[in-house]
Amino acid sequence: MIAIIDYGMGNLRSVHKGFEKVGVEVIVSQSPGRVEESDGVVLPGVGAFADAMDNLRSSGMDAAIQRALADGKPFLGICLGQQLLFEVSEEWGLHQGLGIFPGRVRRLPEGLKVPHMGWNQVEIKQHDPLLAGIPDGSSFYFVHSYYVDPAQEELTLAVTDYGVRFSSIVGRGNVYGIQFHPEKSSTLGLKILENFGRLVKGC
Repeated sequence: MIAIIDYGMGNLRSVHKGFEKVGVEVIVSQSPGRVEESDGVVLPGVGAFADAMDNLRSSGMDAAIQRALADGKPFLGICLGQQLLFEVSEEWGLHQGLGIFPGRVRRLPEGLKVPHMGWNQVEIKQHDPLLAGIPDGSSFYFVHSYYVDPAQEELTLAVTDYGVRFSSIVGRGNVYGIQFHPEKSSTLGLKILENFGRLVKGC
């Protein structure tokens, strides 16, 4: 069973339905205990980084996430959920993240239309089971004003060009983050959710 974390910041319904469409069993939970008991964890999110971290801390989900990762459970952060994996965000000041991956969350450069909203291509830099069946150059649906800037190049699985080339998929071991919304990205987006489901089953 995969637990989708409900911490008051996510597009939970669409993520839940996306997994259901590809036959992956998921639950939406506000319980840290249920997250720790799950076989895999998904952290979606829409909104402000600082508010999201406050909600995770006040609910005890931050500690539950760390324990789940220490146990080697597959983890997928989506949009804001990807950004929260990093050490610090520059959104409205400096705010500490979960610190799973080294690096910063930065605002898209001046002169670009912000938020970056719509379909854009993803250039695969490293092959990974999460991307099985995803052709290089495939398009996915983005809605964001900030992007992750990993401190280690090897964390980047794919990049996207929007006036700046940014890491649109990151990963190490069983922990992944994706900046776009797979649940809103038609067949190929659902394929990524299906692939994550397979990773969970294989652990």
